[in-house]
Amino acid sequence: MARQGQLVIDPHSSSRQLPATSVSPCLAEVLRDLLQGDLDFAEASDTSGLHNLHAFPAKYPPALPRLFIEHLTQAGEVVLDPMVGSGTTMVEAALLERKGIGSDVDPLALLLSQAKVDPPDPARAFQSGLGVCNRAYMTLTRNSERLQQELRQRFDEETRGFLSYWFAPQTQLELMALLLEIEAEPDASIRRFLRLCFSGIIVTKSGGVSLAIDLAHTRPHRAKDKVPRSAIEEFARRLRKNVASIEQSERRDGQIAIVYGDARSLPLQDNSIHLVITSPPYAGDAIDYMRAHKFSLVWFGYPVGVLASHRRAYLGSDTLRPAAEEPLPAPVERVITAVGEVDTHKARVLDRYYRDMMLTMREAYRVLQPGRCAIFVVASSRMRGVDTRAGECLGEIAQSVGFRVVGIGTRRIHRDRRMMPVSRHGHSCSGIEQRMHEEYVVGLVK
Repeated sequence: MARQGQLVIDPHSSSRQLPATSVSPCLAEVLRDLLQGDLDFAEASDTSGLHNLHAFPAKYPPALPRLFIEHLTQAGEVVLDPMVGSGTTMVEAALLERKGIGSDVDPLALLLSQAKVDPPDPARAFQSGLGVCNRAYMTLTRNSERLQQELRQRFDEETRGFLSYWFAPQTQLELMALLLEIEAEPDASIRRFLRLCFSGIIVTKSGGVSLAIDLAHTRPHRAKDKVPRSAIEEFARRLRKNVASIEQSERRDGQIAIVYGDARSLPLQDNSIHLVITSPPYAGDAIDYMRAHKFSLVWFGYPVGVLASHRRAYLGSDTLRPAAEEPLPAPVERVITAVGEVDTHKARVLDRYYRDMMLTMREAYRVLQPGRCAIFVVASSRMRGVDTRAGECLGEIAQSVGFRVVGIGTRRIHRDRRMMPVSRHGHSCSGIEQRMHEEYVVGLVK
């Protein structure tokens, strides 16, 4: 893992890098024009099958980062996504022959992003996966006692209780059999890919092998009448689908590093990045990633209690934490005050969120080269009926840390193409229907 002050990818190694002083005015004009264009990408198609390896909520379309990477950087320059999520930005950076650094604190996000930017040879991965299925089935039928023993020894009492509530006994045995065989795979790239296939049969848009529904939308609840599918059969299906996605993917020439890192304190040197593009979490934990991701992560050795503690440190978490008394811009304070008139707890959560975003934007400013651009894509959720005005507030915060706001573009969220915690059929004034319908693309220049 990279340490504070250690440069992961050397931005000065590109012979085609332009001096920052000659780039600034031109890039600001280019960015302004891009923000005024069509940012919906309703008809845009994915450039790589790699984007479909695993369900992930609130992914922005690949065409969005591609647009800014293509027009605001040159081949060989360094693109940073400090909240890398599903790795969309990094895949697009690689396809455009840029270098990339993606960081996150979510273990499943790191697994998914790394698998996307460093996929295995599809033929070898398929053969290994088929062997995993066959051996898992043999263990299940001939040595179920070993699987029972592994389930007892691997997990603490709290985690075993979690597994027993959310997974049927037979499903637990099948998943344990699969996991043992995946762990025995010697090739790290293939092993990571197979772990992602394993996670993909748990965290799904529909169906899946757990007793939960709505997992991929981060709103899991237990369905009493759900009949879970065979984990081994589902793994085989997911394996075939993911291998096909790798085979369909385009050639990737960019150098990409995926690292564990907190966006509020990045392990990067000052003035080392040519473009920042990212999508922060929504205010008030509108999308609770860990709530769904833990269904997979517990199988990978993360106890439930540890994951709960880890979640409290996430940027935007609704768990209140001690914070430095950073002064926020007056327009941001007014939004927080408006929420506080309805719910004081929610106001404190929103205050924490915007303070976290101030730290994040200050870090983005620090690592970005002078004259270069940063793009923050965020939706404005509602807290107790009050609009958090995320686009405007992030623009105010960006200016307070030194950025110049070039513009704020608006794009519609296409619910059929992006998993969001919204309802198509709920009451029009319900809380769930008042959530995210638009996104704001905040364009900044250092």
